[in-house]
Amino acid sequence: MKTNSLYEPLSIGNFHLKNRIVLAPMTRGRAGSERVPNDMMAEYYYQRSTAGLLITEATVVSKQGIGWIDSPGIYTEEMVEGWRKVTNRIKSTDTPIFLQLWHCGRASHSDFHDGELPVSASAVKLDGDHIHTPLGNKSYETPRPLSVDEIKTTVNDYRRAAVNAKAAGFSGVEVHGANGYLINQFLDSKTNLREDQYGGSLENRFRLLKEVLEAVLEVWAPEQVGVRISPNGVFNDMGGDDFRETYLYVVKELNKFNLGYLHIMDGLAFGFHEKGEPMNLAEFRPLYQGIIVGNCGYTKETAEERIAAGDADLIAFGRPFITNPDLPERFRNSQPVNPAEDMSLWYTQGAEGYTDYAPSKAPSSE
Repeated sequence: MKTNSLYEPLSIGNFHLKNRIVLAPMTRGRAGSERVPNDMMAEYYYQRSTAGLLITEATVVSKQGIGWIDSPGIYTEEMVEGWRKVTNRIKSTDTPIFLQLWHCGRASHSDFHDGELPVSASAVKLDGDHIHTPLGNKSYETPRPLSVDEIKTTVNDYRRAAVNAKAAGFSGVEVHGANGYLINQFLDSKTNLREDQYGGSLENRFRLLKEVLEAVLEVWAPEQVGVRISPNGVFNDMGGDDFRETYLYVVKELNKFNLGYLHIMDGLAFGFHEKGEPMNLAEFRPLYQGIIVGNCGYTKETAEERIAAGDADLIAFGRPFITNPDLPERFRNSQPVNPAEDMSLWYTQGAEGYTDYAPSKAPSSE
């Protein structure tokens, strides 16, 4: 009987993935006000360790990067110790776990920053209904552009976060360049109106991501680093007119780094700005010789199609993993998948809606 393509093993450098299913990074807001990972979070990731690769929720690299209530950080020793609980819990599963490095940029509010404005590439306000802050729902604010010196400091924050991630026992790190957060704000012509070396040309708009990668690669081997991009995304009010030109350039440049993988949100689950035909994995495949992770709205069937076509090597699943901690086993055994439609418990404080979903089969620790 032919093996399901989702269950063919794959190697990334020295990592041997048992299948081609990836836990997508998803913010769940369980780290508390101190942003220190805890035992409940360790259990959450362990429950989902039948995936071939785990990517953690977005984790802020600095106080300045905060923009979400109770999301975790990686910039203090307490946070490093907290993440060790997670990586130690995962060790017995032989599943690699990468930490996603995050800076929210303008997708934040002064309530997170002692009254100081959030920062971005340029002073372009996010057009959205509201943002959840520690003091309630507030309107978005016009961010303050980062100075060149501050950009250098931010790059160093990513370097420090990479060092801390290694100390915390992670297998690698993923640089979050998607979904309208800081790096995406520099890449996108809609939010980057700068006239210095970080704005204008494609080369200049790519510069922050390039410098962040160079800093992270001082700490980690290339095969232990991934990057996430969202070419079609409008989440957090993104989407420049030149998105196709931008992302063809970005992927060509990323190909030069020999990274562990490129994580592309090619699906349209977060919407699309309708300024041209959406980009797909087949468009990027000739430009990127490394491992491609597809993401956003995939089913078992569409995932198999993309892998069989050679457009992707791995497929990341997000929401289905919330209510199905054993999603790979359900796929393998053609079992029903619980829907992930009720969002009311996604971002609450306790185990309910987080670690209380019963698996059809518990992850093996052998």
